[in-house]
Amino acid sequence: MDIRLDGKTALVTGGSRGIGKGIARAYAEAGAKVMIASRKAEALADAAAEIGNGCQWVVANTGDPAQAEAALTATIERFGSLDVLVNNAAANPYAGRTIDVDLPRWDKTVLVNLTAPLVWTQLAWRLWMQDHGGAVLNISSVGALKTSGALGVYGVTKAALLHLTEQLAAELGPQVRVNAICPGLIRTDFARVLWEGERGPVVAQAYPLKRLGEPEDIAGAALYLAADTGSWITGQTLVLDGGGLVAIDDPRLAE
Repeated sequence: MDIRLDGKTALVTGGSRGIGKGIARAYAEAGAKVMIASRKAEALADAAAEIGNGCQWVVANTGDPAQAEAALTATIERFGSLDVLVNNAAANPYAGRTIDVDLPRWDKTVLVNLTAPLVWTQLAWRLWMQDHGGAVLNISSVGALKTSGALGVYGVTKAALLHLTEQLAAELGPQVRVNAICPGLIRTDFARVLWEGERGPVVAQAYPLKRLGEPEDIAGAALYLAADTGSWITGQTLVLDGGGLVAIDDPRLAE
């Protein structure tokens, strides 16, 4: 199946690396005009050059509403539309028991993982999608679907993002479709501590598909949901985890 996004414009937050860059590349190769956003200009420039196909970039701190509005406005001004928004940027500044988290790191996690997707979606709706339609894709995590000894705070915010996805899907239809993806362990810099060294192969063997995920595994699903192939899908969560959630209990998957 040749899934295309010709004539569409997509904005991907956290698009300079990992899952975000993988999604941006898939969209660009499918014919979309792509804008990537993150905090560091050098990383964005390198990623845009690697993605090619006319990919552009804009510096924006995802958690800053003013910078979010500037990024969305720049996208519309440069490309003439905003058809797809991917809320991919995430933060995980704390590891440990949720009961022990300090409020500054709690607030930072909530700001980036939950408040920011709401703000970016609000702005996309007001600036373009309310009148022209579109699709929003929120990148959550399998951590939203289970408890964790060390990553509970992250999981709580990602679980809330799933409910936000359903709520916005109910409110914004039929103009805008809103869906979510829950990746399992993907081999990115963001998740490096979970797969680097000897731990990676051990964890991979505990998954039914016997390997860790790659950004391309997420990008294909993100393309399907953004394109016309997903035209009757909204308010849904797609789990892409190599079968981790259905694996027979194994202490290697505890985190």
